[in-house]
Formats: sequence, structure tokens, C-alpha cells
Amino acid sequence: MTGPATAPDGVRRAAVLGSPIAHSLSPTLHRAAYEALGLTRWRYDAIEVAEDGMAAFLAGLDPSWAGLSLTMPLKRVVRPLLAAESDLARAVGAVNTVTFGPAGPVGDNTDVHGIVAALAEAGVRSAGTAAVLGGGATACSAVAALRDLGVRAPRVHVRSAGRSGDVVAAGERLGLDVRLAGLDAADVVSAAPAVVVSTLPAGAADALADALAAGLVAPAVRDGAPPPVLLDVVYAPWPTALARAWVGAGGPVVSGLAMLLHQAAEQVRLMTGLEPPVPAMRAAVEAEVARR
Repeated sequence: MTGPATAPDGVRRAAVLGSPIAHSLSPTLHRAAYEALGLTRWRYDAIEVAEDGMAAFLAGLDPSWAGLSLTMPLKRVVRPLLAAESDLARAVGAVNTVTFGPAGPVGDNTDVHGIVAALAEAGVRSAGTAAVLGGGATACSAVAALRDLGVRAPRVHVRSAGRSGDVVAAGERLGLDVRLAGLDAADVVSAAPAVVVSTLPAGAADALADALAAGLVAPAVRDGAPPPVLLDVVYAPWPTALARAWVGAGGPVVSGLAMLLHQAAEQVRLMTGLEPPVPAMRAAVEAEVARR
């Protein structure tokens, strides 16, 4: 495949791939961007693609394609199929964005940007200590984002250290000292993090919610110190039990919807070469979430 040229009918195409994919909010975000940018000949779809179909799908694309957004497990499945990866995608070990260069498909990772930008909305532009809940692919992006905020030894709290090799390896590639700890309230509280990023799936942090908020947020509020900021990557259902407990104890919370918005905005930049219209994208996705 050569680079993406405009198709004979002038249409440029992009899509989010995954399985299942019907629930994805990516079409809402990207279509809102196209409309605000006046890209009337651009299309963005949600396409069901399973792991074993990724290679054939990529090989079958014509030059009208500008880019792809990928969900798990395609973020890792796609890597051997690429002509090149960004340094960040290689370090994180996950690709959520594919564009097309002269040599073929190029992988990038905008999840890291999404986390950094989402935390910036809560006023977090630097941090000394941080905790990551969960050790999967999103946790790899989280430790990369925390590195950008100045964290050098993030604590990653997991149920099983034996299944956390990817995040430890990502930390090593990023020059970080990732420290594994247990996924229970006592372990998280003992580290006294300034930032907590929960990468756990919906419902997985419910049992920890009250204890974490009581142990991390309540003492800071009582003593007049800045309470730790929570970014919960879950955005539906919202608020999560963890977010609800955090706010109830007086702490600031960032929804995963902010991360989703900003990672999509960076994808728009990569695919179109234009400045993403973040306010228009935010309004569209918030309206869609409210509708659902």
C-alpha cells in the first residue's frame, strides 16, 4: 500500500475497529470534528473486526483511507502488520492509531496524550507520586503519561504480579521504575499518591471505592492539603462507585470521557493534519452520552 491519496470520488475514509464496536463513541467524536472543520467529503465509521481479521482488513484498504482507531486487543495485534511505529507506541507496546505513509501503515499511540490532557483539565501538570490501578494495556499508557508529568517511580496496583509483565516492560522502555503492589486499599493508601489513575474495567474498583476515598481523600481535606486527583478511565456507566466515593470525600475526579475526547482529538490531528476542534467534539460526545 502507498500513502493515502484522495479517492476518485473525493471521499476520505477513517474508522474505529474492534469487536464488539457498536457502542463506540469514536464516530460521534470524529464526525463532529469533520463537521466543524468543514471536511464534508470525510467519512468515519465503526467496523466490526476481530483479532483474526485484522491482517486481511488492513491489506484490503484502498488509497482513500486516512486512518484507523483501534480498540483492544487490536492495539497489540496490529503491531507486526505495520511498516513503522512512533517511538511512543513502541515504548508503550500498544498502537491505538494507524495512519498511512509512503511505506505503508504507521502506528501511533494517542491514549498517552489523552491521559495527560485529561489530567491537565483538573489542573495536574506535574506530580511526584502516582498510583495506577490495574496492569493491562491502558496501564501501560498511564505510566507513560505519568512520566510526562514527572513521575519516575509509579506504583502499579494489581491483583496478580504474574500477569503484569507488559506494564513492567513498558516502564523499563520508558526509563521508569515501575513498582508493583497489591490491589487493595491499604497498599494504595500507604503510598500516599498525589494522582490516582484507575484503569480497571467498570465495576472492578467498586469494592475499593469507600476505603480508598476515606484513606486518601478524607485526611487531605481534613488537614487542608490538596487531595489526590482521580482519573477513572471508565466513562459509562458514570459516575462509577469509585468516582462517587471520591467526590463524596471531597476529592477532584476526572472522567474517562475526557481521556476519550483528547485521545480522539489527537487522532484527528494525525489523520487530517488540522487542529482538532475540541469544544465541538466535547459538545457532541456529551450530548451523545446524555442521549444514551
